Amino acid sequence: MGKNKTVFQLERFKHMKHKMTLQGVFVGLLTGIVVGLFRLVIEKVEFLRTNYMLPLIGDGKLWLLIIIVMIIAFFVYIMAKWQPLASGSGIPQVKAELRGQLKQPVYKLLVAKFTGAVLAIGAGLSIGREGPSIQLGALVGKGYARATRKLPVEEKMLLTCGAGAGLAGAFCAPFSGAVFALEELHKNFSVDVLVSTMAACISANFVSAYIFGLDPVFNLSIPNRLPLKEYWILLIMGVLLGLLGNIYNNLMMKALRTYDKLPKPLAIGVAFVLAIVVMLFMPQALGGGHSVVGQIAHAQFKLGFGILNNKIGAGILVSLIIFFIVKLIFSAISFGSGVAGGIFLPLLVLGAIVGGIFGEAYNQINGSNELYIANFVIFGMVGMFSAIVGAPATGIILITEMTGDLQNFFPLVIVGLISYIVADVTGTSPIYDLLLDRLMSKDKSVSNNSIEDEIAYQNRLKKRASKKVIIESDVYIGSPADGNKIMELSLPPGSLVISLVRHGKEIIPSGETIIRGGDYLVVLCAEDYQNVVFEKLDELCKTVKYEDNTAAI
Repeated sequence: MGKNKTVFQLERFKHMKHKMTLQGVFVGLLTGIVVGLFRLVIEKVEFLRTNYMLPLIGDGKLWLLIIIVMIIAFFVYIMAKWQPLASGSGIPQVKAELRGQLKQPVYKLLVAKFTGAVLAIGAGLSIGREGPSIQLGALVGKGYARATRKLPVEEKMLLTCGAGAGLAGAFCAPFSGAVFALEELHKNFSVDVLVSTMAACISANFVSAYIFGLDPVFNLSIPNRLPLKEYWILLIMGVLLGLLGNIYNNLMMKALRTYDKLPKPLAIGVAFVLAIVVMLFMPQALGGGHSVVGQIAHAQFKLGFGILNNKIGAGILVSLIIFFIVKLIFSAISFGSGVAGGIFLPLLVLGAIVGGIFGEAYNQINGSNELYIANFVIFGMVGMFSAIVGAPATGIILITEMTGDLQNFFPLVIVGLISYIVADVTGTSPIYDLLLDRLMSKDKSVSNNSIEDEIAYQNRLKKRASKKVIIESDVYIGSPADGNKIMELSLPPGSLVISLVRHGKEIIPSGETIIRGGDYLVVLCAEDYQNVVFEKLDELCKTVKYEDNTAAI
């Protein structure tokens, strides 16, 4: 009986690819509604902060502002305590679940993440909406899979669709959502993942565009192109941004380690107290900083000093440098506290500030009359993203979609590539890999709250043979598996290569079948071993080997 069910699952898997596009559309629509509502509520609470909370300072009611912020901090703490997996960005949690390392509860976590992120962002902490949007989308995809009793491999595909759709809905960037799923979540190129996730991203973006309009997130005017003879400055920018990415990642991890020494209520309290200080002295640094990007790009940025506004003046270069330092420190303290919130938007703002500094310096030296500031702003954003996240393709496409500008695609590629290489050479691990390692190395109690939900779900499905999963993997040219027989792969016990796709044609393999670069492997394994199999396939199929031929010279 068990064998027949396994055969049924394999047949279902073979035909599943043709259904995932339609399933992705439906998940994308649901995600678009959830993330669209999330964006809408955030905009409303930010409006309340700007028009009702901040004026309390000028009205001499600072005490009332402090009370409001501390009440918000209390509820943020309640959400984090109730669902620990709602803390932070949410992207590491999604990556961990895709690799079988974590089980996220769906409905409780969705409520906690939505509420906690809205409150933290609304109160002015320097965090972004994109990480929570990705996790919310992933939970929507998982919830749909569970409600419709999908196989584990289908659940992972729908979770991926939801995650990509979450990014698409957050930034009106459908292609970026699909590329992010490939480059960051799966770490490989899969046509099946691309097509189904693209379908989800398009439908999510349609919902988002219906609510917020078709204008890009950063509606910048970039009328001029940087002359080719000036491209040398892109090399300098790329190197500097790569080094800044190293500093940023180290600062974030140091902030997280420092907060680990504090009780959770105190850690969150520290971040909200700093938010009050920022409200007093530099309110422009509050929140993600979306509006600041346009001000810098259009040479309209003027740093305000809150209650000291009439006592301190600074030139634009000095203002941008001060603003960068404050925003960087505030972002680290905000994110490090463990509140629900992402880092995409704050790091893009930091990149825009660096670009603004370059642009102002360039214009002052060359007398360009502020022609290229907007160009340098988007160069800075893509360089910062590539260095910190370690996903240059996603960064380049994301900035292109968020600005609606195509004429600067070539210099974006240059800056993104250089900053990524510099960050990699200097030993900068991608931020989400660092956060994933941290998540999995912490006390196992972080996921205890999801155990009851998982047990309940498994009990409902106890009649279903769900103990086997199917894992797919590309084979890179030059990888250890390239040129070797399947029997030489040394896969973990409980796993079996059941199919090999070469040039679009399926081969039923045997142990003697030789694997070639460009092949696509389908592996059946026990559910409990999926993480071990993932790691082994990454080592054998997705790592390029470099042989030392010096002895032959």
